[in-house]
Amino acid sequence: FADYPGAWLADRLRGQRVGVYGLDYVMTVRDYRALADACEVVPWDEQFDLARAVKSEAELASVRDSVRINTEGFEIFLREYEPGRGAADVMAACERFFVEQGCGRLTMNMVLKGPEFLLARDEPLGDFVLPSLEIAGPGGHWVEVSRAIGTPSAEVARMLEAYEEYFEAAKEAFRPGATAHDVHRAVARGFSERGYTLGHVTGHSIGMTMIEHPKIGEGVETELAESMVFSMHPHAISADAPSECLYMQDTWLVTPDGGEPLAGLPMKIYTT
Repeated sequence: FADYPGAWLADRLRGQRVGVYGLDYVMTVRDYRALADACEVVPWDEQFDLARAVKSEAELASVRDSVRINTEGFEIFLREYEPGRGAADVMAACERFFVEQGCGRLTMNMVLKGPEFLLARDEPLGDFVLPSLEIAGPGGHWVEVSRAIGTPSAEVARMLEAYEEYFEAAKEAFRPGATAHDVHRAVARGFSERGYTLGHVTGHSIGMTMIEHPKIGEGVETELAESMVFSMHPHAISADAPSECLYMQDTWLVTPDGGEPLAGLPMKIYTT
């Protein structure tokens, strides 16, 4: 155990140039001063993020296993759900499965009820819901897979048309050399042409932490590379008040041939 981590590091790194991830946040003044007196300390956030965004074959195996678990969790929710049943009761069946599969505490799941998709805790569910399922399997890689369930309104059915267009556009857009901005524009077109606001970030890199750099969004010029993994969840919000919305998630892999949606679920609103 190092009583003074900065001094301990300084003794081992003296005279070197040291990149630190999270330099503005993680160090006490005492430790930073000890290290800075001995080394050249430089921030290394973006470089580290771009390196970890590209997954190795072993990492991709972990990602695919997490997707398998998440997708099976959605299928459990679909079987357990019925209007009038408590949200916590339905989600409990999913959580039991996730723990059995080795996720442990690495789950961040909730039930949203339509048409505004407000958080449901243990109240009875209505006839339109979204299980927002976000988990990391035993390998530690986070993924996000979800679909809405129930009978959509006419407005939400129109949003689904834009989702179907996004799903096909992403298969073409997620290619090495494309920018995050390019992908955002391609997948957002169907929503913006219908007059919908995208209320949440379109997508983001995902890995050993849930939200990583780069995000998929307007003006983000980071180039994509093969074997990057992204969570995509366009959040369509209607202009009318009270607003209606639709929010469904997928985990995508960048390949030389385009984007691969890893869950294999059809882009649709499921019915029971």
